[in-house]
Amino acid sequence: MAVLPIRKFPDPVLKEKTLPVKNIDEEIHKLIKNMADTMYAAPGVGLAANQIGVLKRVTVVDVDEDLMAFINPEITWYSEEVEDSEEGCLSVSPEIQMVVTRSVKIRFKAQNERGETVEFETDGLLARALQHEVDHLSGIIILDRTSPEERRRALKELASKTPLI
Repeated sequence: MAVLPIRKFPDPVLKEKTLPVKNIDEEIHKLIKNMADTMYAAPGVGLAANQIGVLKRVTVVDVDEDLMAFINPEITWYSEEVEDSEEGCLSVSPEIQMVVTRSVKIRFKAQNERGETVEFETDGLLARALQHEVDHLSGIIILDRTSPEERRRALKELASKTPLI
């Protein structure tokens, strides 16, 4: 369908909370298709609607060659066990990796493209990606989840990659 521009930090739309989707209609199906095309072209493993400037609670994720689209996602439980791991973000720079602490396991609830409720517990890369994307939908970016030292390092690296106009 369409590869759309990904909004980059410090675009204020990235700090906006998205709104719940009331009707899963053709507009939402088109949004999901465009988000998937955009995510694959980037390339990335997840994309939230506000990363393309749409303030709707929709995300797409693909961590194992299986596209998943989630509408009105929420994490209903986080394990107390956490781990530090490097993450990138298409809205910061895919080349810049930051250490982020996330729960090892989560319970997740959302609607699929047919409007059916899906609920599951997951771990590994899918748990990390879903936490990352739900953060986006809540106006939280990866820079908000890093230590102050890691944030400074990432911003310095980002500044060195951004061409001066």
